[in-house]
Amino acid sequence: MSHRIAAPDVCLSRRRFFALGVAGGAATVFPDWPAGAAEPLRSRAIPVSGEQLPVIGLGTSIVFDVGDDAAQRRERRAVLQTLFDGGGRLIDTAPSYASAENVVGDLLAEMGARSRTFVATKVRATDRASAQAEMQQSLRRLHSDKLDLMQLHNVGTSDRDTAAQIAQLREWKQAGICRYFGITHYVDEAHERLVAVMRREKPDFIQVNYSLADRSVEERLLPAARDAGAAVLINLPFGRGKLFSAVRGKELPVWAAEFDAASWGQFFLKFILAHEAVTCVIPGTDKPVYMIDNLQAGRGRLPDAALRKRMVDFYAALA
Repeated sequence: MSHRIAAPDVCLSRRRFFALGVAGGAATVFPDWPAGAAEPLRSRAIPVSGEQLPVIGLGTSIVFDVGDDAAQRRERRAVLQTLFDGGGRLIDTAPSYASAENVVGDLLAEMGARSRTFVATKVRATDRASAQAEMQQSLRRLHSDKLDLMQLHNVGTSDRDTAAQIAQLREWKQAGICRYFGITHYVDEAHERLVAVMRREKPDFIQVNYSLADRSVEERLLPAARDAGAAVLINLPFGRGKLFSAVRGKELPVWAAEFDAASWGQFFLKFILAHEAVTCVIPGTDKPVYMIDNLQAGRGRLPDAALRKRMVDFYAALA
């Protein structure tokens, strides 16, 4: 579905969408856009199991680090409810995200929503006992006796340590503590390391940075993930805000309607989702209206190869 305002040849920009949405809510901006009754959210299979996972999830770094602030917790709860109402399931967090993991766990418990949530967290302790303690702490914070995905956080450079850490993740999976295990990083310099570990260890998931502003994963890492049978989670899909800065004050091109992008956020997310190796994108957000906009990227058409090249060229001309 493509939404337009005013001039018929200009799609709604994310900035204008937010301005209108904050003032009146998404239903006011788009009366035909109900949160729970829209086109179903696209999903993709986790290669190792065939389980379907909605393509838009939620990252919690920084945005869910709100401690005990009641007002901010209510707003984050509304974000979670919007995710669920829109067909999303995956929430990614970590012990290192300050209070975020605890906030996620408390809110899911309050909402009675743990059973419908795909919860992913991380462990980064290098020795066995510390990793076990960190995992137990995550279970307590998340009010759960098992996790959907446990990830080795920011894979290190020691083959010996990495092998031992992944062996422990495999043990947790066999014991039923987690259903899947994976590896993560968020900087370009780690990509070759991830490729090597992925080829050797065959994790169920990898999590990496990828955006229209940073496409370095396309050449080797994403093909390697496909070959290894790993599901792919994408962090930093907006390049830490770099993409929005590049288009500030600009309207979407008319041809964005060819793949049903009605905002800049959808434009950027659909570029990522059009890559066949990507399983789920996890943008972080602290506003329900942003969550609605992100979810809409998982509906409608995606750009084909020719349109993706046009998007790359378009961004290159702005950057």
